[in-house]
Amino acid sequence: MAQTIDLLIEPAVKDLGEFSVRRTLPDKRRQRVGPFIFFDHMGPAEFPPGTGVNVRSHPHIGIATVTYLFEGEILHRDSLGVVQAIHPGAINLMTAGRGIVHSERPGSDLERESTLHGIQSWIALPADQQEIAPDFAHYPADELPQWEDGGVTLRLIMGTYAGHSSPVKTYSRTLYADLDVAAGARLQLAVTEQQMAIYVAEGEIGVGGETVPGGVMVVLDGGDGLELSSDSGARVMLVGGDALGERHMYWNFVSDSTARIEQAKEDWRADRFPAVPGDDERIPLPGEE
Repeated sequence: MAQTIDLLIEPAVKDLGEFSVRRTLPDKRRQRVGPFIFFDHMGPAEFPPGTGVNVRSHPHIGIATVTYLFEGEILHRDSLGVVQAIHPGAINLMTAGRGIVHSERPGSDLERESTLHGIQSWIALPADQQEIAPDFAHYPADELPQWEDGGVTLRLIMGTYAGHSSPVKTYSRTLYADLDVAAGARLQLAVTEQQMAIYVAEGEIGVGGETVPGGVMVVLDGGDGLELSSDSGARVMLVGGDALGERHMYWNFVSDSTARIEQAKEDWRADRFPAVPGDDERIPLPGEE
């Protein structure tokens, strides 16, 4: 049985001050795809010398954040004392668990004209792991499996696919891959996950009888495979995994318990979260600037 399309999600554009992002998850019709509960496409944004992404310290609970860049650099700092620049093709995996605070600042490209382009996603943690200890791991680009198939270069970010396995830690069954689709390519994609979607980061693709432009997420429905094609070339992200239970979301807090989110809000107001060494600028709760 061929794969069919369940839903096309048009992005909501969110202004973050220095630049805008295109957000496809959560959507009012679909909160999650597998464990992916938040999916932001950043840029491409161009910055003159002396400027760049500048996100002050802020908290998270109940998730792991996954940062993956196509272009540019971000300097991550967190309350564990980690300072780690991320470059294109690498992975920064920050596990919030019971609570972490981090900032995202310009990297070594601050003093020259620069471009930032990439994906930041949140992975919901399973209910029994929401309160685990916070953690951070960095995976250089050359540690991720990469191979060619049918005119498509596949890079496996998380999970297993087509006989390859990523070293990036997962907390539940998760698939995340970056596909560089050459002009005229045709690729038969295996459907390996309970829930699965395709996000078109650049270009235009054909899938399931639909022509899908950049910025749109295609949520798949059933079936055992599909053909993905592009006449002019495209960049596509595969996301998916096992479905998790419903989650409540407020700002950067995710939990299956509204009481836990209320506690996190009060903890941030009362400055009970740990600080980020060397970066004490904090973002207040929404509406409390």
